[in-house]
Amino acid sequence: MTTQRGMASGRFSKDSDPLFREINDSLAFDFRLLRQDIQGSIAWARAIERAGVITASEREHLTSALTDLAALAEEHPRAAIEHPTTAHAEDVHSWVELELIKAVGDLGKKLHTGRSRNDQVATDLRLWIREQIDQRLSEIRAAQQSLLDLADRELNTFFPGYTHLQRAQPILLPHWCLAYFEMLDRDAARFGDARRRVNVCPLGSGALAGTAYPIDRDALAKDLGFDAPTGNSLDAVADRDFVIETLAAASLCAVHLSRFAEELILYCTAEFNLLELDDSVTSGSSLMPQKKNPDALELIRGKCGRILGAHTALCTTLKGLPLAYNKDMQEDKEPLFDAMASLSLCLRIVPRVVSTMNIRRDACQAAAAGGYSNATELADYLVGRGVPFRDAHDATGRIVRRAIELNVPLERLPLSEMQSISPTIDNSVFQALTLHASVARREVHGGTGPGAMKVALSAARKRLA
Repeated sequence: MTTQRGMASGRFSKDSDPLFREINDSLAFDFRLLRQDIQGSIAWARAIERAGVITASEREHLTSALTDLAALAEEHPRAAIEHPTTAHAEDVHSWVELELIKAVGDLGKKLHTGRSRNDQVATDLRLWIREQIDQRLSEIRAAQQSLLDLADRELNTFFPGYTHLQRAQPILLPHWCLAYFEMLDRDAARFGDARRRVNVCPLGSGALAGTAYPIDRDALAKDLGFDAPTGNSLDAVADRDFVIETLAAASLCAVHLSRFAEELILYCTAEFNLLELDDSVTSGSSLMPQKKNPDALELIRGKCGRILGAHTALCTTLKGLPLAYNKDMQEDKEPLFDAMASLSLCLRIVPRVVSTMNIRRDACQAAAAGGYSNATELADYLVGRGVPFRDAHDATGRIVRRAIELNVPLERLPLSEMQSISPTIDNSVFQALTLHASVARREVHGGTGPGAMKVALSAARKRLA
């Protein structure tokens, strides 16, 4: 019979202090590992049958009861906290074991033979993260697809390119879309790379020294879909690199989404006026009737801090821990769960925002042409007429200054004014200074030229396919 000490009560003569239980018990959050704990327990039952610890009949009985628990977990993911089997279950592992004992009696007490909660939780966490990474990869791909769809819709839309948040050179809007596509593609690659190191099986490592029973760990790993068993039992139960690495990938993905959100927030202001967000992803003001606030994007930007904080928190927790398991490591779960849920929400809202926003094409074109963004074209024009680039750069700067003094765009500055600074210029300069000419000249691989854009979009679609 268990006491408030839970499943490890024999050593103690006193019940746990209520405040100790409050700081110690983890069922309130690790219930999220319920499906994975049952999955690992079914595989462990098979492993100890192979090792001769239980009979085939006992394994079948255990598996049947665990399968029933799995069905409950599928139907009610919060079953462990909403339908507690006992007030004394301190974590998801003890909850499953107590439910199992309730279902099959003393046979349920055999399941933990040769297993520790140390290798059990490490296995559960790897199973959970593996599933979460697969979901994030799917969400990243959906976000990328929405950017490609926008690029297709706006294939010929000019857009201002910025450096230092100052207009720099004109681009095509698909070029902007593909910039974020590339960032997300790297995020997907990082998650995929992290998944390889997640996908090893610590079960069979025991508390730290390995199990004393002849467990076939290769077969056990295969049963759970892992690539291989972990190589060192001490490391296996102490390792949370795979959590940190997953959070690192999540953090960088969040940074990219935050940059994306920030740009759109700027572009939908009256000052930029390059696009309008759909009503469905914005909110109004409780006081100012005219307001249309980009709340979805601001929340993406805001949640980035939580995700980065989770990564920092776990690195800080682990940095001074001696081998092997320490209860500090229980603090890995809440930041991880929160970070992955936050990233998922951010990724899933991106296609909604992108697919519904209205691009103000005329405003985009005017912005792309404004701010003397064609000055580089003038410098390149002079280079084409034999002027060394540094001299061309200097002459162009003086011509731009003269245009500013006369308050006219570069392409409307009288030819005589240009020739007074650089006599090599003739009437052909005005064609070189057009928006279309500026973009069309950049057909290099990775550039914003129309032909380069079509090639890049085609390649991006193939990568998604």
